[in-house]
Amino acid sequence: MDRNTSLQRMVARRGPWDIAVIGGGATGVGIAVDAASRGYAVCLLEQSDFGKGTSSRSTKLVHGGVRYLRQGNIALVTEALHERGLLRANAPHLVHDLTFVVPHYQWWEAPFYGIGLKAYDMLAGKYGFGKSRHLTQAEVLRHIPTLKTDGLRGGVLYHDGQFDDARLLMDLANTADIHGAVLLNYAPVINLQHDAAGDIQALVFTDRETGQSHRVAARCTINATGAFSDQLRRMDDPSVESIMAPSQGVHLVLDKTFLPGDAAIMVPHTSDGRVMFAIPWHNRTLLGTTDTAVEEVTLEPLPQEVEIDFILTTAGQYLAHPPKRSDILSMFAGIRPLVKAPHGTNTAALSRDHTIQVSSSGLLTIAGGKWTTYRRMAEDVVDHAIAVGGLPPRDCVTQRLEIRGSHMAAYADTAAETIKTSSADPMCDQPLNETLSVTTNDVIRFIRHEMARNVDDVLARRTRSLLLDARAAIAVAPKIAAIMAMELHNDETWMRRQVAEFTGMAHAYIPTSVRS
Repeated sequence: MDRNTSLQRMVARRGPWDIAVIGGGATGVGIAVDAASRGYAVCLLEQSDFGKGTSSRSTKLVHGGVRYLRQGNIALVTEALHERGLLRANAPHLVHDLTFVVPHYQWWEAPFYGIGLKAYDMLAGKYGFGKSRHLTQAEVLRHIPTLKTDGLRGGVLYHDGQFDDARLLMDLANTADIHGAVLLNYAPVINLQHDAAGDIQALVFTDRETGQSHRVAARCTINATGAFSDQLRRMDDPSVESIMAPSQGVHLVLDKTFLPGDAAIMVPHTSDGRVMFAIPWHNRTLLGTTDTAVEEVTLEPLPQEVEIDFILTTAGQYLAHPPKRSDILSMFAGIRPLVKAPHGTNTAALSRDHTIQVSSSGLLTIAGGKWTTYRRMAEDVVDHAIAVGGLPPRDCVTQRLEIRGSHMAAYADTAAETIKTSSADPMCDQPLNETLSVTTNDVIRFIRHEMARNVDDVLARRTRSLLLDARAAIAVAPKIAAIMAMELHNDETWMRRQVAEFTGMAHAYIPTSVRS
């Protein structure tokens, strides 16, 4: 998946695309996979990098949503558990079973949560990852040796899925590319063109690398911009009312010593009405998440001080050694694209069901949903696009569609080509930083085959370096910039600017009180 080739294919097409997708997160890329695998001509435009927003900032879980079961949303939980099973089957290289422990400190918690998790098992059916069961105090501590023991009565064990969101997104993008879709990052849509009847006939985007604008005609245009959906809807019709109720979720990353085993902790009810997780992830401990309504939607949302305190305080109620701000290796925030309830103000209570709207001009907007159900969302919206665009009907095939990388041999040719075309120097396969695993050959592969265009792309999404250890990512940024400048034929001024921009952004991933 080469960016220059994709741009050429995008602008060289004669005649309209069947479907143009705006938005390169999980939903948009999932739509591209679905539509292309059905045989439609599909293009996708992303304003920044693939997954720059919400889709790279999740809790890293593929799950049915235990809290939605408590809310009584059985249909959503059942659908999500079904999709969880399909995703593990289609991407076994990235989705795996994770054991969760719900510790009990009150007498009533064992029967209450035990019954609820048995219902969770039942709803999963043949797509289950394992059966839940009660644990004694000793069994709980074998799984989570760092738990507070004072008052600990036992717990319940259950199973859910874990994945790496940004990595899965890139594999989905490559899957779409393999099936003929054309995807382009750093290509913001700046205008929607309407015909005399008021129907959308084309869109105009700017290539951020050259500054040139290009026109793309399509039979159906899909707004899959997530939290930014209202902005694109207003580009289509300035008079529309907002449908989004964005909510911010914050995560903290700590050393693995806070959760040294392979099991995770699930706190079923926090003071803000959400569940909270402590999860082993990439040899670190991930804590989250919050639910804070926000008015402004940005690509780099900032954790609020009250959110950091909330997570640390809640974790400290369960861990024998309460984490402090100085223990935070990195912290990040993501914005959930929630759809407004008629009279609701509490975002934690909003459903994660997805919503599809069709404007009078034919703009298809899909909003809401969650990572786990991205495939089902894509299927629904492509079915709508067939009707809106007058396309020949074709059945969805993604329930059994392998995602690129599901057989690791799929990477063998790419890896061999990278080594052959980059350097025979064995140092190119050595980590560039003692804390992080990224190598020179990795960076070159990300540029040539995954459209990485800047340091942030490499350190925040192609690798998870920024999320795992912000200080280490800042330290290695000059080396990454130097490799990229050489590969992309950029000069030293570009390289210095890249380091400065990344460093300025990455400092927000470190708590203010512990920045050096």
